[in-house]
Amino acid sequence: MIDRHSTIAHSAYHDLLRSLKAERAGGIRGSVMREERANGRAYWYETARIGSSVRRRYIGEDNPELAADLAARAVLQSEAKDRAAHRTRLVRLLRGEDFLPVEARFGSLLKALADQGTFRLGGTIVGTHAFRLYEGELGIRYTFDDTAQTDDLNIAQFERLVLALDDGVEDGLAATFRDFDFVPVPSLAKTAVWRWRQTRSDTVIEFLTPSFRPEEDIRPLPALGVSAQSLHFLNFLIARPIPAALLYRSGVLVQIPRPEAFAIHKLIVASRRQGGPDALKAEKDRRQAAFLIEALAEDRPDELAEAYDDALSRGPKWRGHIGQSLARMPVVAARLAALST
Repeated sequence: MIDRHSTIAHSAYHDLLRSLKAERAGGIRGSVMREERANGRAYWYETARIGSSVRRRYIGEDNPELAADLAARAVLQSEAKDRAAHRTRLVRLLRGEDFLPVEARFGSLLKALADQGTFRLGGTIVGTHAFRLYEGELGIRYTFDDTAQTDDLNIAQFERLVLALDDGVEDGLAATFRDFDFVPVPSLAKTAVWRWRQTRSDTVIEFLTPSFRPEEDIRPLPALGVSAQSLHFLNFLIARPIPAALLYRSGVLVQIPRPEAFAIHKLIVASRRQGGPDALKAEKDRRQAAFLIEALAEDRPDELAEAYDDALSRGPKWRGHIGQSLARMPVVAARLAALST
């Protein structure tokens, strides 16, 4: 049975998230413009003069909430201090409600990445750090072993996103990593760095991107100024990500996959891991998938069923990987089968 946070705690989390999203508009000092694209989507940009040049900065994809915040940005700016103090109180409340604590080493690093524009530009936290953040999104309480513990931080982004957004981080992320005592981890692609390891801890940060080719190679992420390991099936995970609130200081706005996509993707990832240390990682993948599927089957069965059916429809390789994992998870398999009938 899934243990859940109180209604007060769940509401406080979403209050915190709403306030953090409003800060996107509250921090704007230049003029804003809405740009429509041929794909039917529209995006908001800020333009500001810096010296003799004009800086164009991506704000976010158009939606009613963002448009309303942009229209009210003068009010948001005048209330910035009060809202920051309110967010600090919300973070304190959530800690008192036994939300998972954020280690300072990860909180400070993720805040620096957010300040640089990593998540604004489509960077999405994946892996166990994303799994931890579903606690607030779904209002579920984590009360178990090492399923929500990790020394790795994984961030994924679509390689082609920079072409659509026409923007990039303020400075290369490599400079930020040096400030936190991270050094590049050598790879076969000697001129491309996609992994960094912190010299004073076991923390590793990795960048990933979907592969749409037969090979899984190292690809550039120009918007972030780094390279990334490309992986098959990753496009399913990071399509249509959602915002999340990190409980660090007065809160940090980040981005994570939709929980139903995360759960189904973990079934695929678990079956792709082969022996040795990967066997332990595969077991952790299955535990995370099982936990989320149980919670989603109760609260969001339609979204879970849609994600499951979507993955199965993508071809025999997708069905094969999912089937291999579910063969070892009969309870989860039965739950998913019941949703699809």
